[in-house]
Amino acid sequence: MSKLQRYIVAAVITAVVVFLVWYFSNVVTYILIAAVLAIIGKPLTDLLTGLHLGRSKIRIPKAVAALLTLIVIWLVVVGLFWLFVPILFQKLNQFSSLNISQIVASFQGPLVSLEHMIEKVFSIPDNEFSLADAIAGQIRPLLNINLINNLLSSIVGTIGSLLIAIFSISFITFFFLKESTLFYDMVIIMFPKKYEQNISRALDSVTNLLIRYFTGIVSESGIMTVLVTVGLLIFGFSWHDALIIAMFVGVLNVIPYLGPIIGIAIGIFIGVVGSTSDLSVFALMLRIAGTILFAQGVDNFILQPLLYSNRAKAHPLEIFLVILIAGSMAGVLGMLLAIPAYNVIRVFAKEFFYNFRVVQKLTEKI
Repeated sequence: MSKLQRYIVAAVITAVVVFLVWYFSNVVTYILIAAVLAIIGKPLTDLLTGLHLGRSKIRIPKAVAALLTLIVIWLVVVGLFWLFVPILFQKLNQFSSLNISQIVASFQGPLVSLEHMIEKVFSIPDNEFSLADAIAGQIRPLLNINLINNLLSSIVGTIGSLLIAIFSISFITFFFLKESTLFYDMVIIMFPKKYEQNISRALDSVTNLLIRYFTGIVSESGIMTVLVTVGLLIFGFSWHDALIIAMFVGVLNVIPYLGPIIGIAIGIFIGVVGSTSDLSVFALMLRIAGTILFAQGVDNFILQPLLYSNRAKAHPLEIFLVILIAGSMAGVLGMLLAIPAYNVIRVFAKEFFYNFRVVQKLTEKI
């Protein structure tokens, strides 16, 4: 077989694999999520299998350790939902009964100045344009109780699919935890035997990288949530408001660049519209933004260096461009997965395409 024919065959096989991955995208998604959960739970499984039962030399079986790890993972997930979902629904009900005109009135001063500027720039006659009414008209439909009820109904309608996904992911995760090389074998078997060592080395590097990345993400979100909650409680916010704001900040913080900005915006919105304090709107905004920015400073200068140890191992401009491309292709989810996906691609590129100068340059720090 000539070199051209081999390239054609490789291209056809690649196209078939890509089509199958797309066609069975749900199954592939379940497998990838299970693999990530198995990576996160692997340290606990290893710890449990190393323990002795009582004073005997009998160790905990790998299957039991895997099952216990899976139970711990889902207890954490259910615990988070049990803690945050009731607070979230309470906030939704609170938003549905808000007096939008009263909220907008609290910003009346700055809005009037902005309104006069708009009328002057666009030559709009007086009394023909009201910025406050325009904003209230845009916000009111978003907080309509019917919209919230429809949202809840759509959530209920997906429960069936969600239960199937939970069962499938749990089943796959259990076997990935029980047989630590199972996922390796599934990947290696898709490649010719002569590449087995390359694939194995790449998977080892990827596993270590993802363990560090995802454990760092979880730890960072948890610490940020605690910092923001404590800070807002010190400033006199109710624990409901403090916790829901901190939850959004902690979760959104994992999104590069945009996450902290969105977290501050949502935090200010929740804190201002749900507050019963006598403080001015500006004072509330200042306290919320100051608390979040302080926590963000702790994250940037203390948490990230300690938790990630220069996790990306790439130039900041390089990472920025990767996140920008991923965001344009897959939105917020793409931005969230950009760094780990890029590092995985670089690991495999280093194993199979290291003769290319561009690959050597991009992977020199790995």
